[in-house]
Amino acid sequence: MRLLPSAATVEALTPRTRDRSLDLVRLASLLVVISGHGLMLLVTVGPGTVSFGNLLTGSATLQALTWILQVLPLFFFAGAASSAMSWRPGNAWGAWLMRRAQRLYRPVFYYLAAWAVALFLLRDVMAPNVNERIAAISTQLLWFIGVYIVVLAFVPALAAMQHGWQVATVVLGLYCGAAAVDAIRLGGGPESLGYLNLLVWLIPAALGIGYVRGLISRFTAGIVAMTSVAANVLLVLAGPYEVSLVTVDGQRLSNMTPPSLLLAGHAIALSCLFILASPWCGRFARRPRVWRIVALGNGGAMTLYLWHMPALLTIAYISHLLGFDRSDPAQPGFAVLVVVQLGALYSLTAALFLALSPLEDRKLPWWDDAIGLRHSAVVGAAVVTAGIATLLAAKWGFVGTGVWCTLISLAALATARVAGRPPRGLDSWPGTPPERPLVGTSTAG
Repeated sequence: MRLLPSAATVEALTPRTRDRSLDLVRLASLLVVISGHGLMLLVTVGPGTVSFGNLLTGSATLQALTWILQVLPLFFFAGAASSAMSWRPGNAWGAWLMRRAQRLYRPVFYYLAAWAVALFLLRDVMAPNVNERIAAISTQLLWFIGVYIVVLAFVPALAAMQHGWQVATVVLGLYCGAAAVDAIRLGGGPESLGYLNLLVWLIPAALGIGYVRGLISRFTAGIVAMTSVAANVLLVLAGPYEVSLVTVDGQRLSNMTPPSLLLAGHAIALSCLFILASPWCGRFARRPRVWRIVALGNGGAMTLYLWHMPALLTIAYISHLLGFDRSDPAQPGFAVLVVVQLGALYSLTAALFLALSPLEDRKLPWWDDAIGLRHSAVVGAAVVTAGIATLLAAKWGFVGTGVWCTLISLAALATARVAGRPPRGLDSWPGTPPERPLVGTSTAG
């Protein structure tokens, strides 16, 4: 019996109008993220303690490579582009956003439940300090979910753009806003002000919508990309910005947490480079065997994103038991150990994908019921609140304040679900279908 559908079956189920380049870049970016985490992780184990390090910290070369490997803007680009295609003027904003949240949070519920059980069981197996350290990083990946929900809340407004100059105005306004926030921070202003720059993630979203609406020519995209890269080079050479687009120890101004002007420029450059390359990406994705991998991978994208971290921690733990901790780039056989662990990470993540990705399509009682069109603003506000709480929970992990933030997020989602329950006989937005089309949409799209 075939475990996965054939290339011919996937091809037959794909709408002819689908922009396959968006699916290709989303999956490729996800694989880069998984590989990056697998490459960067350093683990130091002591008596009753464990600490996690970052290979980037001591390598200027790897930090420079983040200008190529920091691909998170493309997630927001592709996600906003796909989401804008489902928005129609006159739709109820809150109901539309809630329907996106239904798909997005469904695999998150399973993920949180699994971690809650695992951390409870590990209390009797691992030292308290080790258990707490693992709990602290267990939900860090959820920051993306929180920010993505907030970005989705802006998609209907961004979808109103009908001209290229409107896209340029939005992007330039956000870029200048990031510059102003950084200037205040560098001038001695409150560090917390930097989190206003989370709005930087609206830049790739706006460009994604401009792309899918055909508002940005490839020539313009190429010019803007080159200009943005040049501006970033000047910021690093002349300003306080550091090369790494991933947060590392010792940075005066993180480019990622919170986002900086440098990341804003990178988001512009990367998004425009994709627009420039999109025809080639589309042709490559139309190859049947390639499209089969891309379509199936996108169908379980959230599973890949969430569960590669438990897989990575499992590989690190098994390596420790075997006496092969990866803690210092100068240790003998470090490169070989990295390659072996990456191979193990890919294998375990693939196994988890096959086992758990069907849960992304499994309709949850009550949560996936139809959504009422009344109280739309209340529903939308509750979903946004859940997104912000999810972002804060990721900062602390599944411990202390992070647990409370997780509970607030779940309570906000429950509030949205209750407020969005349609009275009998009144108009409603259908709930998520019991089974997602094989290649119709991705969870993150």
